Amino acid sequence: MDFAWGDEQRKFRAAVREFIQREWGDGAGGGEEERPDRARAYSKALASNGWLTMAWPKAYGGGAATPWEQMIFAEESAFASAPTGGQGADRVGPVLMIHGTEEQKQQHLTAIAEAREVWCQGYSEPGAGSDLASLQTRAVRDGDDYVLNGQKIWTSGAQNADWIHVLTRSDPDAPKHRGITYLMIPMNTPGISIRPIVQMHGAAGFNETFFEDVRVPAVNVIGEHNRGWYVAATALDFERSGIQRMAAAVGPFERLLKYAQTNAKSLAGTHRTAVADTAIEVEVARLLGYRVTWMQSAGLVPNQESSMSKMFGSELQQRSARRGLNMLGLAGALKPGNPQAAMGGEFCDLYMRTVSVTIAAGTSEIQRNIIATRGLGLPRG
Repeated sequence: MDFAWGDEQRKFRAAVREFIQREWGDGAGGGEEERPDRARAYSKALASNGWLTMAWPKAYGGGAATPWEQMIFAEESAFASAPTGGQGADRVGPVLMIHGTEEQKQQHLTAIAEAREVWCQGYSEPGAGSDLASLQTRAVRDGDDYVLNGQKIWTSGAQNADWIHVLTRSDPDAPKHRGITYLMIPMNTPGISIRPIVQMHGAAGFNETFFEDVRVPAVNVIGEHNRGWYVAATALDFERSGIQRMAAAVGPFERLLKYAQTNAKSLAGTHRTAVADTAIEVEVARLLGYRVTWMQSAGLVPNQESSMSKMFGSELQQRSARRGLNMLGLAGALKPGNPQAAMGGEFCDLYMRTVSVTIAAGTSEIQRNIIATRGLGLPRG
């Protein structure tokens, strides 16, 4: 296998990197959850540059980018903790292209492509996380509307979103994977309330979302009534390779190495081995992500390969954060803003922030089940 990049790919990577540095920065100042207004402005800059919906078909105003171009863009963005377009660009838009009505496409695709709509996802519930099909948020048909009651949780970015795409239970008597209807709802609809969940690092990327007698026009159904689970499966297929999870660990790791150059004791003894372990694991995670992209470029459909990439990349972030915190000693455990904090408290913040990465987008346990059953052919039990 040839691992070298071609001239065009190197030029594209350089252009993406320069753009991100100019418009966003190096990622040391936090991600989009701390800077939602700036994230919106940055998304508009991406749209103007043709990169917000670069993966979309040209028929829908996209750039028909290759899987390798998409991967390079995602990787460089993750290096700098920069937004990549959000769920409108990578999930809702593609799903509407497949399952949406012409009216829905006309209403939303251009608005998403121009960064005029920010979306969040209403899937998980307090009693339905990994077992998503057990969801209970109720949607009752009433004339031309559905009336929603229930609760979602871990709704990423809900407090900054314009729209939410929601899975609802529309037939409580049907088997759990049936009787589910998929709806699109403006976040300013009466009856929707949001409660941010402040995490241990002080930011509120997740939210609880409540629906109380929320009326949603039936024209906002994606796909068919009671067939929303199968549309949701399409949405989940648009999850990326996991390369961004590896890349998210690279920036802090490189800054840690730079810090260690002027603090030699940080690399003494077992810390030196920990640095070597992280460097090796970064390359393993990188190749797992590249493998998924190679499969996509060859017209193959990654399955357990994506789970391997996601799981390894997520756990790499946690291990790398823990190793960095240990290297920095007591000063590394001080929060950002403390004048005595090593590296400005970056690894204290990172250590707390990465607690959620092996849960969000599918827990490591779920990924291991997929690898075991679909990859290794082990029995369910």
